[in-house]
Amino acid sequence: MKTADIITAYLAVRRAQGVQLSSSERVLYRLARQTGNGEFDTITAEQLDIFLHGPGQLSRTWKSKHGLLNGLYRFAISRGLASHNPLPQRAPQLPPAHPSYIYTTQEVQRLVNAAARMGDTKSPLKGDTYRLLLLLMYGAALRVSEAMGLQLHDVDLQASTLLIRETKFYKTRWVPMGPRLRDEVASYLHKRTALPMAKGQESTLLCSRTGHHLWYQDVVTLFQHIRREAGIGIPPGATRPPRMHDLRHTAAMHRLVSWYEQGLDVNKLLPQLSTYMGHHGVVSTQRYLHMTPDLLAQASQRFAVYADQGGDHAQS
Repeated sequence: MKTADIITAYLAVRRAQGVQLSSSERVLYRLARQTGNGEFDTITAEQLDIFLHGPGQLSRTWKSKHGLLNGLYRFAISRGLASHNPLPQRAPQLPPAHPSYIYTTQEVQRLVNAAARMGDTKSPLKGDTYRLLLLLMYGAALRVSEAMGLQLHDVDLQASTLLIRETKFYKTRWVPMGPRLRDEVASYLHKRTALPMAKGQESTLLCSRTGHHLWYQDVVTLFQHIRREAGIGIPPGATRPPRMHDLRHTAAMHRLVSWYEQGLDVNKLLPQLSTYMGHHGVVSTQRYLHMTPDLLAQASQRFAVYADQGGDHAQS
């Protein structure tokens, strides 16, 4: 069976389970193209090594691509579409992860304001859409893909909750919304009814002017424009600008700092934060504890700079 056909079948099954796989779809079909879209079971370990490494220097995307392909091979083998899994069993020595950028509350507000200004005569809800996307990532600590994948029937305003369907680690979870975020979602939903809903209540909450889902690459690209408009540049000593995904890390860190400031037992509360964020286990959340003491001092210093420079026009 051709590689692309197996990928299509795999994606259909995963989507029937409620998993949004927009970025994964692009990666998988790239495998089909790169290997000539031959018989899936004839893909060699050497071809997979080249695909996992990617162009240029080895990066940490190796790990995410390996996990994605592992899922594809499990699917194919379980249905008799492949006889074996030629993926490497051990990961190479990967470069260290780039440190997360923790936005100040003032920077978050500037990002939200800049997003709201993304007006477009052809797409009158564009600014509102990107503004809510950022608010969901910060206010509910969502991943980019989770916020983009929300469907209309995943929003329960009465219970003030969001249903985050199976995404990373194949987990589904309910995420509570605070009153302010709930009101923001309710306001956007009212405006959203003016746009097409081709799939009814299964249409995405955040959408284009045609009512279709947003494309990940478009979202990430536009965020960099929003970041520049918000006056947030590359931090001193860093080699790249802050990412959109750092809003999720910021949400977690701000919650931890708030707990510290309230004198609460952070170690006891950590499992709750882990569940809230949809982490595979508390170990994934514990890394934030190592950052927190530095953040407390850093936040104080950055706020002093912000105040000295007049607030709204300060840059970090």
